[in-house]
Amino acid sequence: MKALDNVSISFEKGEVHALVGENGAGKSTFIKTISGAIRPTSGSIVINGKEYTHLEPSQAIEMGVAVVYQEMIQMEAMTVADNIFMGMPDGFVLDDKARYEKTREILKKFDSDIEPTCLIRELSMANRQIVELAKAIVKNARIIIMDEPTASITMAEQQKLYKLVKTLKADGVTVIYISHRLEELFEICDRVSVLRDGQYVTTINIGDTDKDGLIAYMVGRELQETYPPKKPASKDVVLEVEHLTGNGVKDISFVLHRGEILGFAGLVGAGRTELMSVIYGAAKRESGAVKMNGKEIHPTSPADAMAAGIGLIPEDRKYQGCFLDKPIFWNISISNLKNLSRNLVMDTKREMEIAEDYKEKLRIKTPGLFQTAGGLSGGNQQKVVIAKVLAANPEILIFDEPTRGIDVGARHEIYTLMNELAEQGKSIIMVSSDMEELLGMSERIIVLHEGKMTGELCKEEFSQEVVLKKASGL
Repeated sequence: MKALDNVSISFEKGEVHALVGENGAGKSTFIKTISGAIRPTSGSIVINGKEYTHLEPSQAIEMGVAVVYQEMIQMEAMTVADNIFMGMPDGFVLDDKARYEKTREILKKFDSDIEPTCLIRELSMANRQIVELAKAIVKNARIIIMDEPTASITMAEQQKLYKLVKTLKADGVTVIYISHRLEELFEICDRVSVLRDGQYVTTINIGDTDKDGLIAYMVGRELQETYPPKKPASKDVVLEVEHLTGNGVKDISFVLHRGEILGFAGLVGAGRTELMSVIYGAAKRESGAVKMNGKEIHPTSPADAMAAGIGLIPEDRKYQGCFLDKPIFWNISISNLKNLSRNLVMDTKREMEIAEDYKEKLRIKTPGLFQTAGGLSGGNQQKVVIAKVLAANPEILIFDEPTRGIDVGARHEIYTLMNELAEQGKSIIMVSSDMEELLGMSERIIVLHEGKMTGELCKEEFSQEVVLKKASGL
């Protein structure tokens, strides 16, 4: 199958045009082709009436094409101004004072009060995106591609981003907007184009469809239930966390039942991931206790936690989840070497059988198991990480943002898998910034705010308003 096969799409000046499709549909290849990172084997690219068989990256920049990637490329130890003016053409020289003044002028377009002298590492994700957009503006970009811009920001920051997109549109900039969060497309986009299996499906006005209609175009079928039904958990307690303190969280206590999916809610910086790092042994515990099946455990490393029966699917798949330069089968089996080897000799046949099984279960789109993880789309990398942890057969699974950057069809499959695991007796902790996901999948929700627990809700108490109120510390 070709990554892109005879795809033709037109984008109008000053429109916000959504590009959607499942992971592996061809969106990343399409972006890289327009920006000059990939040379197409046939077809053409037409910008402002001028036709090209392909673009070099420098040509794309000269033609006003800029990409704001989900994984932003920034120098964290450098200032906002330094990052914005990095990569300017030879001969473009400004002294510090002029750069700071120009930076303030650009940031005013976005109604932002970010200081040009501020270091990138001190900024929120939303403000980092403003810096990326400013980098595009300083290069006179007229076509800006935004790849999953809301994947790692809060709901309040999302509204700020939408305002920025509308500012760009009013200035005549064409925005190509890629997102798996379909509900946001109806707020800011004018038209939407759908890709499926590398092929063009349709382009429609956003007002002429709805979420279910888009899903049907994307997956080629209707999804009857976004959140599949699940049997209630047992009353048996498998994990007890008592007055846990460390890594920025304070005095956290909760229990996890066998077969339960327990959700953790909170705004960015609430301490959810930090808490999971302590439980998983990746961060130091200062005080408190963790018990599994009534017996206290003291994991001081991820290896200790895995040996105790706790597995973690981390939020950051690229740097913590998988080995990008290693094959898919290698990534899946790395956490299960003890069961796949005897006398230091690998059972390669069994290794490939397990890898193939998870490839099919999770619908990992790949030419083969020898494909490196780095060559996969973001969503398929996430599936490899999930497969790696599942292969070790832990009793407790921590899913930190399990569907970040994953399409609606694959989300449904992961939700179904989570339910199946829970019904098999596995216990799941799910950290998520997706409110619908939390309310749809969890049996209970624990809410954190600034490192402290502010609420525990049972299913009957679930509502977006209550969760947001407690997540805000109210």
